Amino acid sequence: MASSINQQEPWQMENGQPKGLSREGRHGRTAHNMSSSSLRKKSDIKLVSKVPCALLRTFLANLQEVILGTKLSILFPAIPLAIAAHSFGFGRPWVFALSLLGLTPLAERVSFLTEQIAYYTGPTVGGLLNATCGNATEMIIAIFALAQGKIEVVKYSLLGSILSNLLLVLGTSLLCGGIANLGTQQKYDRRQADVNSVLLLLALLCQLLPMLFSYASASSAAVTLESTLQLSRASSIVMLMAYVAYLVFQLWTHRQLFEAEEDEREGENSSEEEAVIGFASGFVWLAGMTLVIALLSEYVVQTIEDASDTWGLSVSFLSIILLPIVGNAAEHAGAVIFAFKNKLDITLGVALGSATQIALFVVPLCVVVSWIMGIKMDLNFNLLETSSLAIAIIVTAFTLQDGTSHYLKGLVLLLCYVVIGACFFVSETPASNNGVNHINLELFRSA
Repeated sequence: MASSINQQEPWQMENGQPKGLSREGRHGRTAHNMSSSSLRKKSDIKLVSKVPCALLRTFLANLQEVILGTKLSILFPAIPLAIAAHSFGFGRPWVFALSLLGLTPLAERVSFLTEQIAYYTGPTVGGLLNATCGNATEMIIAIFALAQGKIEVVKYSLLGSILSNLLLVLGTSLLCGGIANLGTQQKYDRRQADVNSVLLLLALLCQLLPMLFSYASASSAAVTLESTLQLSRASSIVMLMAYVAYLVFQLWTHRQLFEAEEDEREGENSSEEEAVIGFASGFVWLAGMTLVIALLSEYVVQTIEDASDTWGLSVSFLSIILLPIVGNAAEHAGAVIFAFKNKLDITLGVALGSATQIALFVVPLCVVVSWIMGIKMDLNFNLLETSSLAIAIIVTAFTLQDGTSHYLKGLVLLLCYVVIGACFFVSETPASNNGVNHINLELFRSA
């Protein structure tokens, strides 16, 4: 329920205090939570509090907190417009564009709702929710693309999410933060960066081996593809096990490395924070938001090829560059805002944490889900894509190795992203591909 209403609902109180808002539940906010909160705004519900009906008052208060409680609320009209454009047969590129705009505030609101639920469940369960729902948009788009056999779209979109986090988000943040704090030496805790860099290198290894195996195998193409698929599935299980170990490391044994540090003034404000919607309401809103994300994701997958043909852009460029930028715009903006405030630990937590989650959890999960669905998706992302990922991870690891930052490091990361984006912009990727796009191994060997 909305706690900003002067009178708390009776069932929401416990020992005279809002239920679920223990001191422990208010501390240990992750960088992802703080980044998303930078785009939120307080709702003035004085008018809503005057509604006589308690049930209607609660609904309107929740509606105002969830829909109007973000600076991205101006993009919510894109959701009904996308549905109308799809229903009345408007141009499919318009459906694609409107769906992408509609996904932007929804991704931020999912983060908001998981944080609200965490007030009642505690930081550990809240961290698990964030670890599984933090990239809900990417997972839902990937599942719909898998269901339609568009494996290349799945691979491109997930690869693009990792690249955008490592190069675009981190590069923009370090560049803007360095320019805004020219007279201040920017420092951050290297330990978190080291942990994420090692995990990203593990993910790179698991994606690199299937591609190298396909080149090195002396067997026929059919046998090689089957062996590559089995190797990819085994590697995916290993990656998921590593992600579980990462969650234990992050949420239990070394939680202090991943908790966002707040200064004294913000610490006082955070101690006064409390949930603005109830526990049950949070789950209902989260389920509703997930259904809307699923609907818009289906529109995106269905219309991406038409948008590619109409706009003259390859599917690889739309999936690797455009989809991740729009889908993660909220947390990306938050990372840049905290870089301006010289809080690079939060910025690194957002960029590296999200990239690690996608590489070690979402990618292998898609392989396992496709395995269950009877679809042959492997971890062979092809030469150009895997090389781009390797460059991004290695350059980022070297950039963060000394624990200090300046604008030149951010500029280098951004230029790497521009060069990689240019490569995919000029690439001629087929607009439709119902199977895994492998290199013809027999021709390669004969050459």
